[in-house]
Amino acid sequence: MTDEKKSTANVTPLRPTRPCPECKRPSQREHYPFCSARCRNIDLNRWLTGAYVLPAVESADDSDEEQDGG
Repeated sequence: MTDEKKSTANVTPLRPTRPCPECKRPSQREHYPFCSARCRNIDLNRWLTGAYVLPAVESADDSDEEQDGG
C-alpha cells in the first residue's frame, strides 16, 4: 500500500454527527454542533440579544437585607 491509500482508509470523525440545535439537520464538522454558518449565526444572535437568559432566583439572604435596610 502507498502512503496515500493508508491516509484515506477508514478515517473516523473526531465527533459524531448530532442534530443541529436550530434546524435538526445533521451537524457539519466545520460548524459543529451546527449544520451551517447560518444556523451558527442565528444561535450567536440569540445569545447577543439576550434571548437565552437564565431566570434570576433571589436567595433568602437578599430578601432579608432589603426589608431590614428600608
